[in-house]
Amino acid sequence: MKNIQTTLNQHIYPVLPLHIARLIMSLPGSQLHKVTEIRIRVNQPLQLVLGNHDITVAEPSQAEGGTQPYRCSGEDLNRTFQLICKNSVYAFEEELRQGYLTINGGHRVGLAGQATTFDGTVKTLKNISSLNIRLAREIPGCADRILPFVKSKEQNEVFSTLIISPPRCGKTTILRDLIRQLSTGNPILGIAGVQIGLVDERSEIAACQNGIPSVDLGPRVDVLDACPKANGLLMLIRSMAPQVVATDELGRAEDAAAVREAVCAGVSVIATAHSRTIDELHSRPYVGELVKENFFERYVILSNRSGPGTVEEIFDSRQGKVIYTCLNEVKVCG
Repeated sequence: MKNIQTTLNQHIYPVLPLHIARLIMSLPGSQLHKVTEIRIRVNQPLQLVLGNHDITVAEPSQAEGGTQPYRCSGEDLNRTFQLICKNSVYAFEEELRQGYLTINGGHRVGLAGQATTFDGTVKTLKNISSLNIRLAREIPGCADRILPFVKSKEQNEVFSTLIISPPRCGKTTILRDLIRQLSTGNPILGIAGVQIGLVDERSEIAACQNGIPSVDLGPRVDVLDACPKANGLLMLIRSMAPQVVATDELGRAEDAAAVREAVCAGVSVIATAHSRTIDELHSRPYVGELVKENFFERYVILSNRSGPGTVEEIFDSRQGKVIYTCLNEVKVCG
């Protein structure tokens, strides 16, 4: 696992203007270790998000050797954007329509600015006014609590599982480690490894470079990088014969259709979705239909109450009840 300093040096500082990179480098290691986001907004202070709070990055002031908040300029935004796009914005038009880019290491960069539309559809973004660099993290063991509820050692069965939470609660990090543990197996728990097909549409989970994962996903994972979820899930089922397929952030009609086909073909599905509760999922189009039709056997609800990745509860849809709660960190039953 790369530590945060290595991540910053290899992936983040190269896409920042030199003076901004130096300001961040000057911060204490205790703060840098907690960085989850770097927010750059035109005419606003440079901010770092550290878990559940943020700080303003300061620069030296000429007034009696003090400091003052560093305010980002339009040139800072433009330079950062060009570095991320490698001076070839047209090569990233599809990503711009979605409002984000993914850089080496699987780090997602959210964008805001002026939208160009045609027939009510966003065609691209221009005049970028805000950037949010979200640092992807490898945290081996963060799915330890979840694994025994997702994999049955008695029947060697992986339950189709949907991991849900609002943004910034660790869904992708938990998913990454769950894939690693299912792929590797756990002799202590008596859990054998399984063959997994991963569709990494946004290149965030496996952080592939030239098609090869740069994070540890275990020995039994086949990755389709930068491939649309719906197409990729079905491609992997036909070509790689996985026992489990995994992907991030279900939402579209074609995603739901692919999940249906996978489950009906006898392949377990592990995925994530934005929501605070299972009840809220019912009202969402497409994903809500999967919930109502019980295509998922387990629901893992996350929050950031005790930090990103807090497992609030695990729900068993077959039994219709909660089987784990973070209250006293014990199983409710079974």
